[in-house]
Amino acid sequence: MIKNRIKVLRAERDWTQEELAQRVGVSRQAIISIEKYKYTPSLELAFTIAKIFQVAITDVFVQEAEKDE
Repeated sequence: MIKNRIKVLRAERDWTQEELAQRVGVSRQAIISIEKYKYTPSLELAFTIAKIFQVAITDVFVQEAEKDE
């Protein structure tokens, strides 16, 4: 599973889901789905999100190891 820190990064900047969505160029529903792990963004969208936050992509998204690995 790909975990993300979008909600935390938004809170640090005092951005709403709508504000982030507008900055990234997606719908608010897309941001909600990503935050709730119901949707994994494309690599292009993941890089765009990281760029908007001005952090490395690995500071936003982390692949969590499977339990039996």
